[in-house]
Amino acid sequence: MSIRRASHAGSWYSNNSNELNGQLTEWLNKAKYTHGPAKALISPHAGYYYCGATAAFAYKHINPDLVDTVFILGPSHHYRLSGCALTQTIEYETPLYNLIIDQDINNELYQTGKFEWMSRKTDEDEHSIEMQLSFLAKAMESKKGNFKVVPIMVGNTSSDKEKMYGEMLAKYFLRPKTLFIISSDFCHWGERFGYTYFDESFGEIWKSIEALDKKGMDLIEKLEPADFKNYLRQFDNTICGNHPISVFLNLIKSLDKKEEFKMKFVDYSQSSKCRNRRDSSVSYASASLVNLQS
Repeated sequence: MSIRRASHAGSWYSNNSNELNGQLTEWLNKAKYTHGPAKALISPHAGYYYCGATAAFAYKHINPDLVDTVFILGPSHHYRLSGCALTQTIEYETPLYNLIIDQDINNELYQTGKFEWMSRKTDEDEHSIEMQLSFLAKAMESKKGNFKVVPIMVGNTSSDKEKMYGEMLAKYFLRPKTLFIISSDFCHWGERFGYTYFDESFGEIWKSIEALDKKGMDLIEKLEPADFKNYLRQFDNTICGNHPISVFLNLIKSLDKKEEFKMKFVDYSQSSKCRNRRDSSVSYASASLVNLQS
């Protein structure tokens, strides 16, 4: 058993703990608290230069006193995977402090036979989970060493598998002090991404992208996995975390009292504003899900 190193520190975000702490503090101070305390978050996973301000809106909604276990579901960008995979490490490094893996839950999930182990290389090559860790460490700093994480890499899952994983994870979600983080960027637009959908009725390309993203965000807020899947089929929007999002939507749908939960997007941004076909951009969105009964 080993420690997963912060392999993207120094490139995607600062590897200097003081500098990183200052950046995270500034972003969190500027973010608004409007829909909390969070029981689940959706947060982007690009370099912090691009998405840090938007990600802060998600993490602003964490109340550390209400959290002792954090599930982080992130898509696989490099490793071919049709199901879900778990880490074999005991800690995840961040420049702030290391996060402890919940070995009991990790092993319990593996024993179901529905998960595989990530290799150390697969674990460290992937950025979607790592980009959540420093924000989580900062938001939870008052509980440093007193909470654990369960990272789950979600592959190119079928609708049936998303339903299965959602139902499997529901019992953990229902534990009082469990938080779920879903890692996803939104539209990747431009020829370099192979996606150039443009509804000219919105005038500017960036406005068309925003409308397309907002349509998907509205469906996610309704917490209906089938509606979100239909949207993806219709528009093929390049939401890279669509599989983790779908797993989570299926988790909520499996609950007896799903009406007790409300999802709301709290911030949205784009890396740049596309105005012609040669431009490109990535969209970022943050959401918080609350338990209306708590």
